[in-house]
Amino acid sequence: MGHQNLEHLVGNFTFILLLGPILEEKYGSQRLLFFILTTAFITGVLNALFFNTGLLGASGIVFLFILLASFTTFKSGEIPLTFILIFVIFIGQEVYNALGNDNISQFAHILGGIIGSVFGFKVNKT
Repeated sequence: MGHQNLEHLVGNFTFILLLGPILEEKYGSQRLLFFILTTAFITGVLNALFFNTGLLGASGIVFLFILLASFTTFKSGEIPLTFILIFVIFIGQEVYNALGNDNISQFAHILGGIIGSVFGFKVNKT
């Protein structure tokens, strides 16, 4: 729930407020809450195991939402073009940013995106 500053809070909640209703309509409130809690738990535990820093903000959840949103028009047996583009742009940027030292947990961003991708493929597989 905490954020580094107002810009961090507004940035994360802008994505959450824009994508949340679309995802809630597609997946339902309970399933979306499960996705959020699972992502927060996994990123928190893995961060504690591999890094000696804390996590602040909802960026992992934001990346979950971004990648999960690319599956809103998913058809079984296909990989959505929007997923490929979003994955390359957003996750690629985070991998690139991880090479620097900016006190931002790209690990949480990348992991949130990966978890969103897994949920997107698994839940929409029919």
